[in-house]
Amino acid sequence: MKKEFEEGDIKITVDYDKCTGAGECVTACPVEIFELVDGKAVVKDVGECIECCACVSACPQEAIEHSSC
Repeated sequence: MKKEFEEGDIKITVDYDKCTGAGECVTACPVEIFELVDGKAVVKDVGECIECCACVSACPQEAIEHSSC
């Protein structure tokens, strides 16, 4: 199951079948838009995203897709 988070031109998709809750996206994101909820990554404020793609690079399961990356 894929969960999409979007605002404006930015869309971040987290594949919950791949996400293991490692939390690397939470650690890597410089603007702290990720959090873990029930062991899965959630984007709490897409509007704050600076489109650096750190989340995509950091995810060991390749569970995150970003419209800018």
